[in-house]
Amino acid sequence: MNQVRNRRSIGSPKLDDRCLLFFVKNPERGKVKSRLAVTIGEDSAVRLYKNLVTQMLSTLKRGSFPFCICFTPRNAEKSIKNWLGREHRYMPQHGRDLGERMKNGFLDGFAKGYKRVVLIGSDIPDLPKNSIEEAFQSLEETDAVIGPAFDGGYYLIGFRQSAFSSQVFEEINWGTATVFDETMKKLKRLRRSVHTLPRLRDIDTVEDLNHLKGKPSFPHLYTF
Repeated sequence: MNQVRNRRSIGSPKLDDRCLLFFVKNPERGKVKSRLAVTIGEDSAVRLYKNLVTQMLSTLKRGSFPFCICFTPRNAEKSIKNWLGREHRYMPQHGRDLGERMKNGFLDGFAKGYKRVVLIGSDIPDLPKNSIEEAFQSLEETDAVIGPAFDGGYYLIGFRQSAFSSQVFEEINWGTATVFDETMKKLKRLRRSVHTLPRLRDIDTVEDLNHLKGKPSFPHLYTF
């Protein structure tokens, strides 16, 4: 059942029916990369997070798809625009937890008139723009697309408007190794067809960082 709210007045007209939602946090001490901060320190964790975001943003700029930077907290809009640039589209995240914020992001995107919406996090430096293009392409034929992460979560999820259901983001044990499996079970229960992307590693621990050694992205990210 289509659960999209009628909020057509949000945003400006566009020519593309696709939109990528890029979820980011304001880079504050104690608010980003908390698991890594235990080992590398709060200041280094902030610098690393900023490197992750700016590197991923450079990837998005090379894509053919429109994107919107979805930020949290809501009162950080000015500082985030000063950091990432005012030329981009911005939208605040809203909701009590990650699932609710993602659900609302999709609802807002569909309410603007987009027919295919894909959401990604900000800590997957190895995510190529071709995978994002593939995600959008898959939504022409399938209901949903998902990119599993090695830690049991997912780094990307997307829906076409006619197949979206808020239930996918409800009653999930966020932050655990079962998020991907729980989500896939919900999609199966809802009888949604799903395209699965290759498994990638998001950056949450020193072990994750070590896996980047020797890769093109590593020298830039490790300058903290």
